[in-house]
Amino acid sequence: MLTHDELVKKMLEDPEVRAEYERIEREEMPMLDAILQARREARLTQAQVAERMGTKAPAVARLENSLITGKHSPSISTLKKYAAALGKKLEIRFS
Repeated sequence: MLTHDELVKKMLEDPEVRAEYERIEREEMPMLDAILQARREARLTQAQVAERMGTKAPAVARLENSLITGKHSPSISTLKKYAAALGKKLEIRFS
């Protein structure tokens, strides 16, 4: 049986897996980091953010997780609600 680190190392030997991993690290992790940092700075739990957004905590968990999994991209409307719940404003830029 492989350890977690051994399994990751083995999986990253596949060029397609490595490319996707690097893409996520480059493109999506900074967004997730910004979302989580904003929530930490606001000192809010997922449940508190959900209440302010008018939704449930699992929906906020899915939102925060969506950038990691790549299974779902949240809408701009949802991100605006999330930002507003944190007392922030969503800004999108092309660079």
